[in-house]
Amino acid sequence: MMIAGAVLACVIGSGTAEAATADGSSAAQQQSSSHSGQPSGDYDYYLALGDSLAWGYQPDSTGAGIKSGHGYADDLAGYLRAEGDRGLKYVNLSCPGETTGTMLDGACPDLAGSGQTYTVQESAAIAFLKAHPHSRILVTLDIGANNVDGCLSGGSLDSTCVAEGLAAAGTELPQIVAGLKAAAGDRVTFVGMNYYDPFLAEWLTGSAGQTLAEESVALSTTFNGILDAAYGAFGIPVADVSGAFKTTDFTDTVSLDGTTVPVNVANICTWTFMCAPAPVGPNIHATNAGYRVLAEAFEKQLPRRHWHW
Repeated sequence: MMIAGAVLACVIGSGTAEAATADGSSAAQQQSSSHSGQPSGDYDYYLALGDSLAWGYQPDSTGAGIKSGHGYADDLAGYLRAEGDRGLKYVNLSCPGETTGTMLDGACPDLAGSGQTYTVQESAAIAFLKAHPHSRILVTLDIGANNVDGCLSGGSLDSTCVAEGLAAAGTELPQIVAGLKAAAGDRVTFVGMNYYDPFLAEWLTGSAGQTLAEESVALSTTFNGILDAAYGAFGIPVADVSGAFKTTDFTDTVSLDGTTVPVNVANICTWTFMCAPAPVGPNIHATNAGYRVLAEAFEKQLPRRHWHW
């Protein structure tokens, strides 16, 4: 059980954000093509909310955390523009290290480093939605994994802390979503997200690690079930990142550096930095290819495109 904190804390670390403008976006985030007449595509704005995965955190060659510019939200914004939303404005309010509690109440661990100018991400998001009552907005959200990050310390796990973190996610995520939905106009689309399991990388360390990897999947499944239920209660589709990573599939095997391993283990090694050598790894965040997998999971949950000519 001592690895549950690592399993569930899929989003930690820090990054550097750009300062937000009055409407909650930065100049770089609001890249758009000028256009006139009828708006193109399906969305006027893409609002990305959440933690370091939404921000696109990655380790650099020294292991230091940076904003990569290749996160899933960045990829999704590019996809929307390529699919017809030529005038799309991209607004990213995510904060590395955010929990469900800090998203509601403030004190995101890396708020200063992120460069965001708000105090509370939820409040900033609500203000943005209220300021654009008639706009066509896509809102994506990934949050909750950091709830149990502090439960693992000194090689042991505080099971009470884990239980409290999961309970908080189950209570606070609905509060987050309820606030966003209440502020949203009738042209706003929401998509949530569940998580991959970075601790599958322990499979490569031997029989004990393989047992721990299997236990971690059970814990990850419980955690994702809490998230899926919270989003489902509001009729919000979920980008199935866990499924895309084949998190529960220990049966199918592939070759990884000449060794036969379960496909879920290979995917974690390929799509995150968990199997990267020091100082880059092990790191729970996604590679460029991994972030592309996350983006595609979101794309699958978007309503069918409506073309405007």
